[in-house]
Amino acid sequence: MTRFSERPASDTPPIFAMRGISKSYADKVALNAVDFHVDEREIVGLIGDNGAGKSTLIKVLSGLIRADTGTILRRGDPVTIGSPSEAHRLGIEPVHQRGSTIGEMAIWENFFLGRELTRQFGPLQLLDKPHMRKITAERTHELGIELPSVERRIETLSGGEQQAVIIGRAIHFGGELLIMDEPTSALSIRETDKVLGYVANARANLGKSVIFITHIIRHIYPIADRFVVLWKGEKIADVRRDAIPRRELENLVINGP
Repeated sequence: MTRFSERPASDTPPIFAMRGISKSYADKVALNAVDFHVDEREIVGLIGDNGAGKSTLIKVLSGLIRADTGTILRRGDPVTIGSPSEAHRLGIEPVHQRGSTIGEMAIWENFFLGRELTRQFGPLQLLDKPHMRKITAERTHELGIELPSVERRIETLSGGEQQAVIIGRAIHFGGELLIMDEPTSALSIRETDKVLGYVANARANLGKSVIFITHIIRHIYPIADRFVVLWKGEKIADVRRDAIPRRELENLVINGP
């Protein structure tokens, strides 16, 4: 059964809202007039089976692809997101599960990979390693992870700890909205619990909003405020956690409306 909840009355518009987003590839409809929003300090579980349209919707919001029709608003004002750099400028930070760290490099080097800090020394621009080490330690501590040394190679950390470093990096570099794509799919139960704790801390202690994309409902159900379910390119549910049991949510993902 299709489920929708009314958005609570508020004078504050969503951080980001997508209205009537449609996208087709040749004769395949990937998204059909989908509405989606995320509010301040909110964790939204974007869920659905493979091919539901989750990745396509997020690629539109991240500036990786353009929708055929529809609009995007940031705090009520229309915006154009034509590239990942424009998405970053607006405060959108993807948190990639794979391919975003280099195992042989130190934790602090991965934290600042591609965004290194420098300081002037006479005519030379030198890497400001002490400052980068300090910031890395502070940001990971804020998320609840204690590292013996940020000089350790990142490959020596557990999967959950590596995710914490990636989340901390996204927050530090301006992410008002974190987009997490299947961050727990390759982790053990213990490591999954750690990552979910880091996500909850990002919302509760740091005031961030999170879009958590997954097809594993049991992972996201305990911490999400609201769920949006996609089915064959259409939104079939937009419901707060306290309004839908987990089993009913799983049934929607598996069997559709």
